[in-house]
Amino acid sequence: MKSRVFQVLVLLLISLVSFSCRLQTPKILVFTKTDGFRHSSIDAGVEALQKLGVAHKFSVDTTSSSLLFTYKNLKKYKAVVFLNSTGNLLDNKEQLEFKKYINTGGGYVGVHAAADAEYNWPWYNKLVGAYFNGHPKVQHATLQVVDSTHLATKMLGKTWGKVDEWYNYKDLNEDVHVLLMLDEGSYSGGKNGVNHPMAWYHNYDGGRAFYTGLGHTKESYSDAKFLEHLLGGLLYAIGEK
Repeated sequence: MKSRVFQVLVLLLISLVSFSCRLQTPKILVFTKTDGFRHSSIDAGVEALQKLGVAHKFSVDTTSSSLLFTYKNLKKYKAVVFLNSTGNLLDNKEQLEFKKYINTGGGYVGVHAAADAEYNWPWYNKLVGAYFNGHPKVQHATLQVVDSTHLATKMLGKTWGKVDEWYNYKDLNEDVHVLLMLDEGSYSGGKNGVNHPMAWYHNYDGGRAFYTGLGHTKESYSDAKFLEHLLGGLLYAIGEK
């Protein structure tokens, strides 16, 4: 009888531990290092992501140091956000550690100037999905919603009008799933033509990657629609359905 009670208690304890693990708050790392132009909106972006974390029950760590890019450290996070990070960000060893993190199921979110980084690292080009290729002045433009079923776009209608800094791109990864397409007829300075993606996602090399070209302006980080768009991309990268 005592043996039977002991077995039941052990099974109950295992169940409680398993349930506790499932309830563990996911963590993300927001990376803000710049080795080129530094956006004045970065601080607003960090604050916005921290507020989203409180509201949606995930914790947010921030760093501008690439020294934290070790696999041992990165594996604590469900996703790493490159928030307007520019230039040469990681050395060779750090690149290998980050690649290992993605290879083992990690998530990546690139915001705006994340495409203006790591030009000598082809693997990163495929991960982020494109490289920056100049931009016109900040202005209003219209985005066409290509896929309204994704977490990052389901709150949008068929079009989305917004003021931002509209990047042109080069070295586009054709394997990404495009969510938003920029209508070059709605503003001046576009160079990609009819194929001008502005947000996308894809499974890549073992992990998940989401990129949005929006997020240059400080005002974006108090824009409810943009924040819902960013949250949707982040949840995808974390692994939420």
